[in-house]
Amino acid sequence: MATMTREDRLPAVERFRVAVPEETLRDLGDRIEKTRWPDEIPGAGWEYGTNLGFLRELLAYWRDDFDWRAREREINRFPHFLAEVDGLGIHFVHARSKEAGALPILLTHGWPSTFLEMSRLVPLLTDPVAHGAGPRDAFHVVVPSLPGYGFSEIPRRGGLTKTRIAAIEARLMSEVLGYPRFAARGGDIGAGVTSWLAFDYPERIVGIHVSDVLRPGIGPASPPLSEAERRFLEEETAWMRAEGAYDHVQATKPQTLAFGLHDSPAGLASWIVEKLRSWSDCGGDVLRRFSRDDILTILTIYWATGTIHSANRLYFDRDREPRELAPGQRVEVPCAVALFPGDIDHPPREWGERALNVQRWTEMPRGGHFAAWEEPELLAQDLREFFRPLRGKRADPK
Repeated sequence: MATMTREDRLPAVERFRVAVPEETLRDLGDRIEKTRWPDEIPGAGWEYGTNLGFLRELLAYWRDDFDWRAREREINRFPHFLAEVDGLGIHFVHARSKEAGALPILLTHGWPSTFLEMSRLVPLLTDPVAHGAGPRDAFHVVVPSLPGYGFSEIPRRGGLTKTRIAAIEARLMSEVLGYPRFAARGGDIGAGVTSWLAFDYPERIVGIHVSDVLRPGIGPASPPLSEAERRFLEEETAWMRAEGAYDHVQATKPQTLAFGLHDSPAGLASWIVEKLRSWSDCGGDVLRRFSRDDILTILTIYWATGTIHSANRLYFDRDREPRELAPGQRVEVPCAVALFPGDIDHPPREWGERALNVQRWTEMPRGGHFAAWEEPELLAQDLREFFRPLRGKRADPK
């Protein structure tokens, strides 16, 4: 007689399998074939943005040689589920460890990433013994797709802020999956969601691990900025001036951008590939960190689900309903910060301590914005070490 899984006993959760229709893949190939390519300044490389020669070769491979079905089979080796939370269908991977006393951990991705970023990290956390660690370092891992990303439902109304996503994730973990207390980790948008999750639901959070620091509240009574903090803010301003066009257009006119990215594989690929190259620790060669198959798996997820616009729109919602810490407020649950040299922001520790109860601060030797994909072993080790003393401070679900 077949046994029921834990998810089978939860009526709000259903199993899910990734299966892109063949018609969608044929249409994708046809659209690539009909791409109208722009010109390029000879010898410009990546100076003006995505390089024409690189993109032409990538799309030819996408059309002729990329095996989505093989990647689909790899993706489906993970246990996928769907649950309705706050009126939205949320896709997530829920990989439980075989080790007794495993700590539940929620891993939240950012933009322009997907749940796939965590796939290299999942086995390191669920099966630590097979990867050189001890059984007491095991985690039950939950990896949701952000609402409007990938296989999660596209919201049909605005207001999808990081605060609302944090509330959705809190309900997913505690009410749907039955984890009353859990750990959480995120980078980029995922770091903001994770930080507000800990701020709003501290009773549910054992601790958080982030790669981006929530902006602290600064007021007349706040301690003066250190020299390192002033330098960081200057660097941040300079970076936004040179690299922040994507943020500004997604936060102001995402619908205008959507017509090109949603309709054209070349447009979608150009928009995302340039960020994979710029934000990873690749030394200007994106293929050092992402193979062509890796890149095209990410692109196919966005293309097949039609979610690039809903993903971009989160920036608009962020700026329509901004939320910041007030001076003197901070996240009080135990916090760890891991900074990767190829990432966007590199704040000093004193900046992080204004917003977070920092108990661990790690300057990684390598890696970038997509840390779980680029350096899963480094990240897994940092997670194990940070959460090891916190494991006794929660109760396992029945």
